[in-house]
Amino acid sequence: MRGLSAVKYFNRSLVLGCSLLALSACGPDDVASPGNSSGVTVNISTPTPSPTPTPTGPATVTPAGTCPTIADPQGLTDKGTISGPTGTYRVCELPRTMKVSSTLPKVAGLLYSLNGRVDVGCDGGFSAPTTGAPYTSTTVGCSTPLTKDTNVTLTIAPGVILFGNTGQSWLAVNRGNKIMAEGTATAPIVFTSKDNVGGLNSDNSIGQWGGVVLLGRGKITDCNYGSVASGTCERDTEGAVDKAIFGGNDDNDNSGVIKYVQIRYSGFVLSADKELQSLTNEGVGSGTVIDYLQSHNSSDDGSETFGGDLGMSHYIVTGADDDSLDVDAGARLRVQHALLLQRPGQGDTFMEIDSNGKEDDTPRTRLVVANFTAVQPQASAQNDGSGDLAATMFRGNSDTTLVDGVIYAPNNECIRMNGSGTTPATLKAFSVVLTCNSTKYIGTGSFTAANVATAFGSGSNNNNDSLTSTLTSLFVNGANEDGVAVTDAATYNFAPLSTFFTTPTHIGAAYSGNTSWYSGWTCNSSYAPLGGGSACTSLPTT
Repeated sequence: MRGLSAVKYFNRSLVLGCSLLALSACGPDDVASPGNSSGVTVNISTPTPSPTPTPTGPATVTPAGTCPTIADPQGLTDKGTISGPTGTYRVCELPRTMKVSSTLPKVAGLLYSLNGRVDVGCDGGFSAPTTGAPYTSTTVGCSTPLTKDTNVTLTIAPGVILFGNTGQSWLAVNRGNKIMAEGTATAPIVFTSKDNVGGLNSDNSIGQWGGVVLLGRGKITDCNYGSVASGTCERDTEGAVDKAIFGGNDDNDNSGVIKYVQIRYSGFVLSADKELQSLTNEGVGSGTVIDYLQSHNSSDDGSETFGGDLGMSHYIVTGADDDSLDVDAGARLRVQHALLLQRPGQGDTFMEIDSNGKEDDTPRTRLVVANFTAVQPQASAQNDGSGDLAATMFRGNSDTTLVDGVIYAPNNECIRMNGSGTTPATLKAFSVVLTCNSTKYIGTGSFTAANVATAFGSGSNNNNDSLTSTLTSLFVNGANEDGVAVTDAATYNFAPLSTFFTTPTHIGAAYSGNTSWYSGWTCNSSYAPLGGGSACTSLPTT
């Protein structure tokens, strides 16, 4: 999550979005209404951007004849066609609120569009409503009061591509509903922007639509409604003009599946100082599966997890303009097999972990990250100026454990901790190696740099804060990384996902025998060649 100063990066996009679209509202506190709703054909011209995007080859795609029929009787709206370097596609627009479980099939020459906020089902409240305890849903377009969850599931077939038609477009999977977005290693699901379809993007394009938001009933802190003490804590999604509320008392809640999915160019400014991430987890429970996810060029975080209790594996962030992994509001998060790769000279931290200013709330934010490789090739103005001042930031009401990791930030301090509250943030590290500038550590608040160095513990628990990096191909272990003794990540499993972490053979995310998991289903950029199926500036065509 970025501060107010970061809004300057989006002024141009926000003004453009307000001036070109027919909007009912576009002010500092509002998310604009959906844009063009006519049935005219949309043809994007493709002037040469600066810098010029990666060549994508000749156009090969021809448009499908019509939109498929889905189970929701509202159906899909045929919006004509859209053209770009890879060809011409039929555009099928999702309804404002999905009210019946439906499947979006893969159809050659067809893209699905989000025109403004799209809700999956109606918000069912803190707990599932009943006839004895009905709930008045705040989701636009829903008949209330509800006497049971709407239980809508949006299923997305492998290989499907969806794009945000406006900057303010985003997908909200409400409490009591699910998304089943399960791609494959050869047919990932792609969420992206209209500019990406039109061939307008470069490796520095960011913030062109909202993103994907999962809203669950897991326990949270930092309440907007209710209180931690009374067990009624709820929050609203930052920036949403229409309420998108999350939180509850069910840490086993299930928001569905996100697997083999790319989310590109997200993070449009919804209102002043409020952007979404590629993936925003809000009170998401342990029944949810998030595996093989790539966030690419988010203008805010790769993902931000507000409360809840969940795991993410095979997690890749390329080019986030703020934090690659942001965890707060009482989240209990486990991550294994993570590549955090910044654009040269851009982005803030690899990890920002906190519940800053809420040090007495429970549950405390708890993060365990295992088998990660984080690469920051250059220092950045976002980090050095108004940002977190180091490659990682741990503060507030949080407890973090780093296991079997590589942090490569040769031009930056590696770890900053800020101490506040009666029980300040804690950090433990096991088999973690750092390549940093000579300062290495920053302590602020009640912490000194010496306190931070002690918390990391170089020379104990197989930790080393002065590793000479031998990484190859940007992020693959060399001899020095492979020579570090491994700590069994499975030691750090905790309920309810008591078998989440597996035992690795080496530290880091990529090493001999473990270099295929990130290829095929990802997209490539000049600064992060992952061996993916297409350039991020282009679209998959199969």
